[in-house]
Amino acid sequence: MRLAETVTFGGSALNRAGELRGDGAAQARLLADPAARVLALWRGKPLLLREGGTTELAWLPPGHAALELAGSPVFLGLDGDDDGGEAGEAPRFAVDLSAWEPEDVPETLNAFSDTSEQVHPALPDSHRFAELRGAMTLLSPRAAELAASAKAVLGWHQSHRFCARCGAESVMAMAGWQRDCPACGGHHFPRTDPVVIMLITRGNSVLIGRSPGWPEGMFSLLAGFVEPGETLEAAVRREVFEESGIRVGRVDYLASQPWPFPASLMFGCRGVAEPGEITIDPAEIETALWVTREEMADIFAGVHPRIRAPRKGAIAGFLLHHWLADTLD
Repeated sequence: MRLAETVTFGGSALNRAGELRGDGAAQARLLADPAARVLALWRGKPLLLREGGTTELAWLPPGHAALELAGSPVFLGLDGDDDGGEAGEAPRFAVDLSAWEPEDVPETLNAFSDTSEQVHPALPDSHRFAELRGAMTLLSPRAAELAASAKAVLGWHQSHRFCARCGAESVMAMAGWQRDCPACGGHHFPRTDPVVIMLITRGNSVLIGRSPGWPEGMFSLLAGFVEPGETLEAAVRREVFEESGIRVGRVDYLASQPWPFPASLMFGCRGVAEPGEITIDPAEIETALWVTREEMADIFAGVHPRIRAPRKGAIAGFLLHHWLADTLD
């Protein structure tokens, strides 16, 4: 699919400079570079700059007063889109600032939709911690890639503090891209969970469904985790059958999307449904149904009586948009 990398978080050719991660002296030089900047995340929410009707990542210089309680920095890479140091590329880092306690912690924190924003006392009102889901489509491709990488790897550090081999507390290594166990010598690396998300068609219609607890009117493409020892094609067929009772024949890969909520890689696939009726598994989904192109046009226009337009930024809406526009290839 030629348009695959235009999906949100689809990549911006960031120079991740992986060869510098294990070089302590190089990391020290990068952090001391006048062009170095740090992205702070508070409980998974990146610091954003909202000014003049625009939304950008709010980058802070190392040593800023707001970073007093921050954890060890994770090296994200070298950003050539900005004015850099001698090499013309600005070092970019991310830190976890979850140790900071705002005066008011909202009840919506970590909910399906958290619209609250937090302002650190050492920062202007234009600098706000906000959910990435709500801001992802407002960011440039480079900013989106940096934010997704920061959120995913810092989230991994939070949930994998202890060695999976012996249970001892591990320590950050390789500029944040590894954890080492001082007790047994084990090495651990950030995980990414593969997920298939399926554009299943039958003639002029596409299969969509909804999970229990979703907001009213929200539907999406069917999706599920790839199991160990399973191909993407097999996962597509298994997940669709388990959730809807529909068997799938041919399967093709379309596009992928990093999805840092918390750490998935979505593999968008297209499958052709075989004859048969929908029989849902209520333990898997609440309902599933076939939607025609004409109905999908109404959904995207926001005039369908039952179904909301797909959420912007997610690969499901991306694939449905291109299916409706007949630009899948």
